[in-house]
Amino acid sequence: MAGHIQDRWYKTETGPDGMPRKVRTDRYGNGSRYRARYVGPDGSEKSKSFADRERRLAEQWLAQVHADMSRGQYIDPRAARTTFQQFAERWLKMQTTDPATQVLVETHLRLHVFPRIGRRPLDSFRPSHIQELVKQLEASPITGGYARNIYSDVRAVLSAAVDDGLLSRNPCGAKSVRPPTVEARRVVPWLPEQVFAVRAALPERYQAMADLGAGCGLRQGEIIGLAEDDSLDFEAGAVRVLRQVKLIRGKAVFAPPKCNKERDVPLPQSVAAAVRAHMDACKPVPVTLPWKTPDGPKVTFRLLFTNTAGGLVWRSNFNLQEWKPAIAAAGLIPTPRPGERHAPAREHGMHALRHFYASVLLDAGESLRAVSDYLGHADPALTLRVYAHLMPNSQDRTRNAVDRLFQSGG
Repeated sequence: MAGHIQDRWYKTETGPDGMPRKVRTDRYGNGSRYRARYVGPDGSEKSKSFADRERRLAEQWLAQVHADMSRGQYIDPRAARTTFQQFAERWLKMQTTDPATQVLVETHLRLHVFPRIGRRPLDSFRPSHIQELVKQLEASPITGGYARNIYSDVRAVLSAAVDDGLLSRNPCGAKSVRPPTVEARRVVPWLPEQVFAVRAALPERYQAMADLGAGCGLRQGEIIGLAEDDSLDFEAGAVRVLRQVKLIRGKAVFAPPKCNKERDVPLPQSVAAAVRAHMDACKPVPVTLPWKTPDGPKVTFRLLFTNTAGGLVWRSNFNLQEWKPAIAAAGLIPTPRPGERHAPAREHGMHALRHFYASVLLDAGESLRAVSDYLGHADPALTLRVYAHLMPNSQDRTRNAVDRLFQSGG
């Protein structure tokens, strides 16, 4: 058995006859009688107290500790009393992921998780606690996709606690626990006339941004980060996506594209002509920002798109002051009354241009791999999940192929 059990009510002394005998200590009758002690894997002594007549329980406890150590399932009882919030905050500081992702995860936990389970000690977690968290997330006003992202962050924190030996198993892995339900939504791409109407409604200095979104599938931050220095190869007919502009805690930085996937995207002649015309009308302007993090080294690029003051195009200002009025003018959302704000239009954000681009390529028979590469997706499986319903019907292709064969006489 690991460790030993101390009886704090009695001590052993040598009697007048030279024989050992038990005598009462000053603690006799007060407090817990037994203290079970052992030395943990870290070399420090651990203990637990038991009441009078509970020596058998103390022995069983020590036996369980010894068995857990033998199986590699030992959990330090003091460390396990760490709360979810205490561990999660330490875990966040140790992450080496993209800074913007860290900010997003911290926001998820701070707003939606810590108020609900932040004070719960790690060793007290059961699957039922995760089930209750999922139920609360689903009942809140947030979307199912956002709730599932929050759940994934919780699961990651608890997995790290298992790796650090503070939990024996992750309660999120129980069969009775399911992630939040995500509403099945199909992307409905804009029609060409809608794309052209939005483009026409934008101020002239921003119209080529719509061309690059709809004609090259670039993300908004990637378009804002395009530079005269290294982004355009008119002779090769390519756009080189080397960076994006993103916000980290309200501060703009240059950063690698999403998933760190630099890529070359075909530059159609019509889009190239629009970009050339834009560069003639609005000369590229050098803009200096930190690289990757707000305290990163400063770098400068001659950006293709700037605001009317010759500075960075701030996404929030652009979306509110330029984009929403344009989609309202195109009839995609209602035109607000004087003094009112535009209605929320998440499905009609600038990302809709990427959906349009993907739908055009798939309808033209472009391969899924190529579409995935041009969009900068992590892998074609993501492209398939988002756009599978836009791919030409395989049954139609089969019928047409066989018809052509038979009509040619074999």
